[in-house]
Amino acid sequence: VQLQASGGGLVQAGGSLRLSCAVSGSTVAIMGWYRQAPGKQRELVADISIGFTKNYADYAKGRFTISRDNGKNMVFLQMNNLKPEDTAVYYCHVEVHFGSRDVHWGQGTKVTVSA
Repeated sequence: VQLQASGGGLVQAGGSLRLSCAVSGSTVAIMGWYRQAPGKQRELVADISIGFTKNYADYAKGRFTISRDNGKNMVFLQMNNLKPEDTAVYYCHVEVHFGSRDVHWGQGTKVTVSA
């Protein structure tokens, strides 16, 4: 399983970005996004199951929307009303089967939000 993330960049506070992640191989159980800011631990942003059940971090609720296209094996993260504290490297993540340790990470895409 290989993951290819894209869509990061520099945006002003209040702006929007859409991250995309293409996943090779078969359809996976859970697809998601994590982020890691400088000096901080990697944290969950949101994930979505193959049945489209979504889970968001509190800071993402109301601003970010996760979606997936099972036909194309892709996951997306629409980020609106971005804040400087959203600046981080965003990683896509998949869990191949529910509850398994077969997990994979993308290479990360950097998001920078200027004040």
